[in-house]
Amino acid sequence: MVDFRMPSLGADMTEGTLLRWLVNPGDAVHSGDIVAEVDTTKAAIEVECFDDGVVGSLLVPEGATVPVGTPLATIDTAATAPPRPAPETAPPPEAAGAVRATPLIRRLADEAGLDVAEVHGSGPDGRIVRADIAREVEAKSSTEHRDGEVAAAAGASADAGGQRPPSTEFARASGYARRLAAESAVDLAAINGTGPGGAIRARDIRATDITAATAAGPAPRTEHTPVETTPTGEAAKDHRHDPDAVRTLIAAAMTRSKQTVPHYYLSSTIDLDTTMRWLRERNRRAAVAERVLTSAVLLCATARAATIVPETNGHWVDDRFRPATAVHLGMVVSLPGSIALPTIPDAADLNPQAMMGALRDVVARARAARLRSTDTVPATITVTNLGDLGVDSVFGVIAAPQVAIVGFGAVTERPCAVDGMLGVRPQVCATLSADHRASDGAIGARFLNTISELLQHPEEL
Repeated sequence: MVDFRMPSLGADMTEGTLLRWLVNPGDAVHSGDIVAEVDTTKAAIEVECFDDGVVGSLLVPEGATVPVGTPLATIDTAATAPPRPAPETAPPPEAAGAVRATPLIRRLADEAGLDVAEVHGSGPDGRIVRADIAREVEAKSSTEHRDGEVAAAAGASADAGGQRPPSTEFARASGYARRLAAESAVDLAAINGTGPGGAIRARDIRATDITAATAAGPAPRTEHTPVETTPTGEAAKDHRHDPDAVRTLIAAAMTRSKQTVPHYYLSSTIDLDTTMRWLRERNRRAAVAERVLTSAVLLCATARAATIVPETNGHWVDDRFRPATAVHLGMVVSLPGSIALPTIPDAADLNPQAMMGALRDVVARARAARLRSTDTVPATITVTNLGDLGVDSVFGVIAAPQVAIVGFGAVTERPCAVDGMLGVRPQVCATLSADHRASDGAIGARFLNTISELLQHPEEL
C-alpha cells in the first residue's frame, strides 16, 4: 500500500486545492493515469499517479486545501489490476476488444451516455482523448436536436416536477466553476465566460442570480462521488486563478532572481538559411498535421546544446551547482495579463516533429489552464521566444534555481556577408542569460555556438 500525495506543481507551490476526484475506491489505475484535478494559484492541473494498483481510500475530500506532500489517497500496489495493453505487441483495440482510455475518459463517456468502445480514438496507438469524447457529444447533440428528442425529454422532466442536472462537463470552464455550477443547479451553457477564450470563471457563476438556489444547499451527491465534497475552508471557497495573485507571484519570483542571482548576458546572430531550406523541403512533403514550425527546431537545438554544455542545464542549490541528468525544457507561454511556465520533459530525446507535437499540446493546455502534472516537472533550463511578436531579441530573467534562460527573437531576412559577397539570408538573434556562479562567459559563448552549429545540420536533430 502506497500513499498518493499532493504533488509539488511548481517551485512556488506550498499547498493545493483538490477540485475533483476522477477515480473511486476499487478502481484499477496504472502509472500515468490521471486520477485527480488540483487547483493551484495559476491553473487547474490534472494529476497523474505513478503506481500500478487499485485505489484504496480517498483521504481528502473535494474542495479541501492541503499542503504539498499530504496523503490524498492510498493505492494498493499488491492488488491485481488489469494489465495495460502493450502498444507494440498487442493486437489492435478493435480486434482485441480492449479500449485505450484513462479513468477520466471513461468517466466522461459514462456521464455523456456514450459507449467508450464505440468511440474512435485519435491519440497515440488509438488512445481515446478528451477531444474524441467532445466530438461524439457534439454529434450526438446535433442528432438529438434534429429528432426532437431533447425537447421531449425536457418536457417529460418538467411534467414530473423534477429538475435535470445541468450539463457542465464539456463547457469551457475551470474546475471550480464547474463545482459552483453543479451545486447551484446553473447550466454553464447559458453563461458567457469572461476568461481566456471565453472560459467560464467562478466570478461568472457568482454574477448570475443564484441566491435562491444556493440557499437550499448543495446539489444532491451523485453516485460516483465517494467522499464529502463540501469545501472545508475559506481557501476552497475562493477561486484561485486571480490575475492579481498570479502577477504577485511572478513579481516576487523575478525580484528574488534579480536580487540573488548574478546574471550575465550574451547574444549571437545565427544564420538559419540551411535550417529554413531544410524545413521548407520537409514540410512540402509532409501532411499538414505533420508540418514543423521554426520554433520547434530552435527548441530541439537548445535541448541538444544543453546536453553538450551541461554547465547550463541544472540548478543552483545549497550554494553549489547540481547538473541535471536530463533536459527538462521550460517554456514561457504568454497568457492574458500573465505568463505560464510549463515544461517539456526529456526534450533532448525529441526530434523536430515530436517536439512540434509536444509544443503544440503544452501551449494549448497552458492557455486553457488545463495543465497536467507532467507539464510541471521542474525545468532544468528555460526558453522564451518572442519572435512571433516581432521583437529582434529578448534577454530573460533566470527562473531560479535554474541557471540559464535562452531567448529567441524573430527570424528575419537580414543583409550579411556570404563568401565575401553581400547577401540577404534568414537570421535569428539568440540570447543567453546565465548564472555567473554556475558558469562564465566562455561557457555561455560555447553554448550559443553549439546551438548555431546544430542548426547548420537540422537533419541530424
